[in-house]
Amino acid sequence: MDVTGPLVDGFGRAHTDLRISVTDRCNLRCFYCMSPEGVEFRPHAAILSFEEIERFVRVVARFGIRHVRLTGGEPLVRKGVCRLVEMLAAVPGVEDLAMTTNGILLPEYAESLRAAGLDRLNISLDTLDPHKFRQISLHDELPRVLAGVDAAERAGFRPIKLNALAIRGQTEDDVVPLARFARRRAMELRFIEFMPLDGADRWQNGSVLPGEEILQILSEGIGPLEPLQDGQPDAPATRYRFVEGGGVIGLIPSVSEPFCRRCSRLRLTADGTVQNCLFSTGQWNARTLLRGGGTDEQLAALVRQAVCAKKEKHGTESGQFARTERSMHQIGG
Repeated sequence: MDVTGPLVDGFGRAHTDLRISVTDRCNLRCFYCMSPEGVEFRPHAAILSFEEIERFVRVVARFGIRHVRLTGGEPLVRKGVCRLVEMLAAVPGVEDLAMTTNGILLPEYAESLRAAGLDRLNISLDTLDPHKFRQISLHDELPRVLAGVDAAERAGFRPIKLNALAIRGQTEDDVVPLARFARRRAMELRFIEFMPLDGADRWQNGSVLPGEEILQILSEGIGPLEPLQDGQPDAPATRYRFVEGGGVIGLIPSVSEPFCRRCSRLRLTADGTVQNCLFSTGQWNARTLLRGGGTDEQLAALVRQAVCAKKEKHGTESGQFARTERSMHQIGG
């Protein structure tokens, strides 16, 4: 095992992206992410401190991690998260620092996040229908999410990406309104296929609304699209633009056409577990090293073990989805 070079797995995939969940808590209860009741959150003592997260990032940045994204749960419910942004923005080697958020707290935090060094924002927005928003999230917070989109624009974030879950039988009617909303705001809209990581255990094959159907809905409702030639071959989204101009659509077909063969991601959960895939059944405990006097070299070796153990597809050798014990809010989106 190479202990000095880039983080490359057994399939030749170089790992340059790290997703860090800073909390498993959230101010929504979206069914595709978290069970509506009976959720047990990690106690604060079990969650990595900002200093522990920074140390982990400094170690992996030495081996080629260049892109860092903060997730949750909802990252903005973590007290003092702007200080963490400032700390990570100063880590040598980190070229891009982003966050995925539901937007509810952006009116309060957008300016501070930008000032602290956050480069990009992805905002989750599954629908513009208040009734459906409540059905999905169990909260009447759509006005605050839209206010968060406004706040992100005012703070100067460019580009802003909107993330929408694609769920058959539930979100077809939202595809065109969301696309028109994003076009008006010059934002990229990305549709993400529903994956079996929901706390409510409602996922099944028939609940996936595939990317090809989304393209058809958009073509009929707005106009034809054409593929964009992107300069990021390891990006998860296949991007399109409307032929008539004005609007970029990204499709993340995690189920129907998974991007596993070009995956460049590692994950660090809020409680300090390294995961090499959303569906990984193996877990590598970085918290024990961080709190038990482990050296940077030992931490780097742990990460390399995780990378070397990465399977070809969906955390398995068969290519079928591995059912995990953790739902999305516990892993990090």
